[in-house]
Amino acid sequence: MTTGARAGGTASILEARDLEVLLGGRQRFLGTAVPPVRAVAGVSLTLAAGETLGLVGESGCGKTTLGRVLLGIQRESAGEVLLDGRIVSGMDRADARKSRNAIQYVHQDAGAALDPWWSIGGILDEGLRVHGLGDAVARHERIDRMLGAVGLDASFRLRYVHELSGGQLRRVALARILLLEPRIVILDEPTSGLDLSVQATVLRLIQDLKARLGLTYLLISHDLSVVQRICDRVAIMYLGRIVEIGPAAQVFAAPRHPYTRTLLAAAPRLVPGHEMPGANLIIGDPPSARHLPPGCAFHPRCAFGESKCTEAVPRLEAAGAVHEVACRRWRAIDVVPVSI
Repeated sequence: MTTGARAGGTASILEARDLEVLLGGRQRFLGTAVPPVRAVAGVSLTLAAGETLGLVGESGCGKTTLGRVLLGIQRESAGEVLLDGRIVSGMDRADARKSRNAIQYVHQDAGAALDPWWSIGGILDEGLRVHGLGDAVARHERIDRMLGAVGLDASFRLRYVHELSGGQLRRVALARILLLEPRIVILDEPTSGLDLSVQATVLRLIQDLKARLGLTYLLISHDLSVVQRICDRVAIMYLGRIVEIGPAAQVFAAPRHPYTRTLLAAAPRLVPGHEMPGANLIIGDPPSARHLPPGCAFHPRCAFGESKCTEAVPRLEAAGAVHEVACRRWRAIDVVPVSI
């Protein structure tokens, strides 16, 4: 079992071991059974204190499901999650709430995650009240300080969700979870739907808060430019499995898995002539998640695929000191420098 390449032997703060998540699956009335979707399939990874790990893949690959399992709001079908070396998966709701205050989640749609009937002050106060953190005066002062920390003045406590811009909603969402003083923050597409200038502002804030508060991030994203900019390591997911993991700079500069190369080749570039070779490495459409092909799930679309790729699901193996890849043909792929 591998837990993901990590430099320096740093102790992990959060660890996933062989996680599996099955979704759906039912017996039709007087018909055939509908197989479940294996949204997460044998994923193992670690998150070291103070790092930012990017989780990348197409929509539907299992990124958000994995994040929800790590957070504890969705049950795994198999495997376990460890926080500070202690197993925290499989707990009942009360115990999970006590043990997992250290992990908080910023939703992809910040506006939809905030109650439109409550003022911003009421939204921020709710979490503090639920966890019994301070009296009304102390909570009021704490909220004002946190609003300032995310670049909003105290007057925002009287405003409502519909009065805020997308960037301001992201700041409120960050303030809400940071009030609980987490150590790990799961960021689900933190810049989606924002103008480029607002994206840059939000990313600077995320990095500044990490430095000031000593946070550890799991960044879920399909935006490779964001991942390249702020992540220390990156894990690439395809149909529920991690197919490549390593330092972000190394994976972007020398991608080893054909799917990773395809993602990088498809990334938009502002400078003509800087396209990465590899856009022709993918064939056809993704298979159904309910009926995966045998062996490597990517092999029907892979230009490097061969008959042996159908024999077994490839496991992560070392492609360098801190770089792992799940592909039997990775040595046949030319390494071409990448620029996004």
